[in-house]
Amino acid sequence: MFNSSHFHPMLVHFPIALITVGFLFDLLSMIMKKEPCLSKAGFWLEILGMAGAVFAFGTGYFLTGSMEGEAGLMRDKHELFATLALIFIIVATLCRIVSVYMNKETPGIRYMLLGLFFISFIFISITGYLGGTLVMEYMIGL
Repeated sequence: MFNSSHFHPMLVHFPIALITVGFLFDLLSMIMKKEPCLSKAGFWLEILGMAGAVFAFGTGYFLTGSMEGEAGLMRDKHELFATLALIFIIVATLCRIVSVYMNKETPGIRYMLLGLFFISFIFISITGYLGGTLVMEYMIGL
């Protein structure tokens, strides 16, 4: 029988990869002096990553069961960093969309957006580490 709590681990890896690679493409684009192909690829990867992050957060929040004890505390930390990551990803991506479509991608705005995506990347990394700890140390989902 299929358990709906499996949706979260199935979906969560896509936004991690998409946002990380999108951030790296944007970083390389800045280093290579506005390489347009890398910048466009980073833009679309970040949009897809944001959409995936919304779905991954939703499946984690609504479709996973409750936990008690140390596992519950670890899940609370995981959920906190997932919420922070989602907020930063949404803000950074919406600001990037606005700057692209208003044709206002000045170096200052690009650096600010790169900083927001870097913070998102850090929060995603922490969230992934805590999620991995839930699976490997507390045998959640196994």
